Amino acid sequence: MTDRSQALVVFSGGQDSTTCLYWALKHFKEVHTVTFAYGQKHAVEIEAARQIAEKAGTDFHLTDITEIASTGKNSLTDRTIPMDEERPGSGWPNTFVPGRNLFFLSIAAVYARELGISDIVTGVSQTDFSGYPDCRDSFIRSLNVTLNLAMDWQFVIHTPLMWLDKAQTWALADRLGVFDIVRTETVTCYNGVPGDGCGHCPSCRLRNEGLEKYLSDRENIQLSVSGI
Repeated sequence: MTDRSQALVVFSGGQDSTTCLYWALKHFKEVHTVTFAYGQKHAVEIEAARQIAEKAGTDFHLTDITEIASTGKNSLTDRTIPMDEERPGSGWPNTFVPGRNLFFLSIAAVYARELGISDIVTGVSQTDFSGYPDCRDSFIRSLNVTLNLAMDWQFVIHTPLMWLDKAQTWALADRLGVFDIVRTETVTCYNGVPGDGCGHCPSCRLRNEGLEKYLSDRENIQLSVSGI
């Protein structure tokens, strides 16, 4: 039997998933998290996720799927590959981990089903998707149908950030009362630097440009997310 008062958040300890964690806490009575060790270079993000989950009063479930690191070449799991700091003219940036969100959401769905949960929350965004095909709305919708058919379970995958840019994501964190937590305690940086990060990797630049935009026009950007 499903319990629509509970939700499971796919949680990395970064800006987007932390914002989604607190969004879930606003919309559901009980929230669980699942974090993945997938061979990423920086274990610091897993520790950040653990600490933030504890602060939020949710459980923390860590799942090891490091085998996906050996199935494709990318700069987030292979230390020998220099990271793309600009999106290439064609193809995907080498920070794209093939199948990552497919694996994450599929495993999260299995775990959610065992807990009797049908609502899964993830922080993907098509607006600021950095060229990653598994952050698109069409992928999420397709996977949602597939998971329902595969497990005969009525999952609902929630994507609160899907149509928000990074400035609006900052605004949502602010509305949820966790602006400072997101800014200082999350690990979004591809180089594993907490808070404002290294400043030059693609993730940091996207995050920091959004922050500057939000702080320069806080009131109007707040209005753009008022209905969330």
